[in-house]
Amino acid sequence: MPGASLCCYSPAARRAPNRITASEIPMTITAAHIQPIVALIAGVLILIMPRLLNFIVAIYLIFIGLVGLGVFKMLKIG
Repeated sequence: MPGASLCCYSPAARRAPNRITASEIPMTITAAHIQPIVALIAGVLILIMPRLLNFIVAIYLIFIGLVGLGVFKMLKIG
């Protein structure tokens, strides 16, 4: 039977040559990802050091305000 033999081909060899798997896709961080990343870092810092809550919240609000106004885009950061 022609074509019925699957002898020594690995799944990667049978895969289409231009197909990209999930482990090969690079992660691109855009402006939409900044707020959740900063919020996550602020939340972890608040859990670790609750006495710094006021400072962490103030810095977070200033940073998000600057991102919302587009200051980092004007300065060509990120």
